[in-house]
Amino acid sequence: MIPAARAEALRPVLDRLYRECAASAAPDDPIDCVRVYSDPADREIAGFIAAGLAFGRVAGIKASVRAVLGRMGPSPAAFVRALDPRRDAAPFLPLVHRWVRGRDIVALLVILRHMLDRAGSLEQFFIDGDDPAAPDIGPGLESFCARARATDLRAVYGRRTARPGVHAFFPLPSGASACKRLNLFLRWMVRRDDIDLGTWRRVPPSRLIVPLDVHVIRVAQCLGLTRHASPGWRMASSITASLRRLNPSDPVRYDFALCHLGMAGLCGFRTAEGDSRCPLRGVCRPRGRRRPGSRRPSGPR
Repeated sequence: MIPAARAEALRPVLDRLYRECAASAAPDDPIDCVRVYSDPADREIAGFIAAGLAFGRVAGIKASVRAVLGRMGPSPAAFVRALDPRRDAAPFLPLVHRWVRGRDIVALLVILRHMLDRAGSLEQFFIDGDDPAAPDIGPGLESFCARARATDLRAVYGRRTARPGVHAFFPLPSGASACKRLNLFLRWMVRRDDIDLGTWRRVPPSRLIVPLDVHVIRVAQCLGLTRHASPGWRMASSITASLRRLNPSDPVRYDFALCHLGMAGLCGFRTAEGDSRCPLRGVCRPRGRRRPGSRRPSGPR
């Protein structure tokens, strides 16, 4: 967690970046595929699918999300409630998104149907396993994923699948995963502003955890928001704790801005340019800047 004085210096700069990104970058995000629905029931189903497929390039993500949602008709929630995997699987089976296969999509829809059958909504299914006294959503997310993984999927995978691919949509925080896509879904559902939908009303934004990806990691390390070196739940919690010093009631409000700063290639982390082009110049503390002429480290962006 960063010191109070450091938080005071960062707050106005990050608030400015948040306002700029909220005004200009939202249409380039997969959440754009969810905004087309007005019914909260449809938004949480479409949102889970969109967040679950949110890895890779944005254009590819949005194409895959639209391909799935396009097969579900005008109401994703109504489609899921009436789902019969034996009857309805065929249109989804040819779909592929990176490691996700069409059968995994069908299995995901079966799990979402199970949630609606049990609780009436994804929000209530989450709340049924949450502890509102917990400082963050970690325990609730653990229960949410464990109960999702317990769904009977034999109608999709058969009887001999020990590790069904759909379980990758439901990683456990206790397994050290940063749960990036689940935290992204929760951000969309819980927060309400020009970026996020605020579909859910019973989980406070103060308990959210930042969706951790390579862009957030780079910028967070530049800003000194974490001391952890390995991506995972502990790093995500550490970054969120630092952001909570800036805004205790809504620490994750800065996530969209930090992520899109990294996606735009403006962060000077480990580059010869340092922070010369970065909107956060003057407040970042990049370590390990590369020497002029040295190679930029490889890896996903």
